[in-house]
Amino acid sequence: MAFPQSRPRRMRRTAALRSLIRETELYPRHLVAPVFVKEGIDEPVPIESMPGQLQQTLESLRKEAREIAARAIPAVLVFGVPSRKDAEGSEAWSPEGISQLALRELRDELGGDLVLIADLCLDEYTDHGHCGVLALDGSVDNDRTLERYARIAVAQAEAGADMIAPSGMMDGQVAAVRWALDDAGFPDTRILAYAAKFASTFYGPFRDAAECAPRFGDRTGYQLDPPNAEEAVREVRADIEEGADMVMVKPALPYLDVIRHVKDRTGFPLAAYNVSGEYAMLRAAAANGWIDERRATLEILTGIRRAGADLVITYSAKDAANWLA
Repeated sequence: MAFPQSRPRRMRRTAALRSLIRETELYPRHLVAPVFVKEGIDEPVPIESMPGQLQQTLESLRKEAREIAARAIPAVLVFGVPSRKDAEGSEAWSPEGISQLALRELRDELGGDLVLIADLCLDEYTDHGHCGVLALDGSVDNDRTLERYARIAVAQAEAGADMIAPSGMMDGQVAAVRWALDDAGFPDTRILAYAAKFASTFYGPFRDAAECAPRFGDRTGYQLDPPNAEEAVREVRADIEEGADMVMVKPALPYLDVIRHVKDRTGFPLAAYNVSGEYAMLRAAAANGWIDERRATLEILTGIRRAGADLVITYSAKDAANWLA
């Protein structure tokens, strides 16, 4: 008697059957929405290289945050764009700096209904566009930069941030931020570390949005070299040891293997950043009719989750949440 062979495709015949055995889930609660708030503008400004994204005013940011929360997205990542820049990036830690004003506005608008993550870096605030204070030779002075990061972290916590996200890839940045927060009386403020941030070409549109392109050189001296996966895992482990509460791999799509390595080898809460260049490529292809934006977006976000990310930071958060509803 011949027995029938296994037929896995029997379980793929209908949407209900596929849902029954689905291995990776994607819900709005897995998404984080980045937002840009710009000082000195009277109405939101479209970001040309990131269709659908805006530099917000403080008032329009409140409305945007309400819409994000209404879609069951649990968190926003706040980037400030100041009107005044200097060599030190001093507006980054000013109590009246644009990021701090935005955090207070969002806390006042939404209370505890939305997790407020504050990006901590200096590139938006320095007149040279690098992520730290410069030495005489034009390189970034790591230790002097950490002193500024500590001040920024406390200012952001005082303004209401639930989580601080140091993104400059300075050595010891997590330890410096953790010490500063604890010393200032914010032991419960969490740290989301940009632990494996690669020197990627996919950041181009973001630099338009945050107005932070370097005036000279590039950031390869402090961001990770794209070919290096093992170095990325070491950086992640170092940030965990220094006190990070969650770690991040950035960008996401070219580094899905790194996301998987990090998750398998640390088991630590992990975010992945679906960055501006990835978003812009998809939007451009969709605008030309070359790709189905809805299906492609959800496939990409599911793939990032499948690789091991617990959270996906994405400019598609609002659209994806609508499609998933």
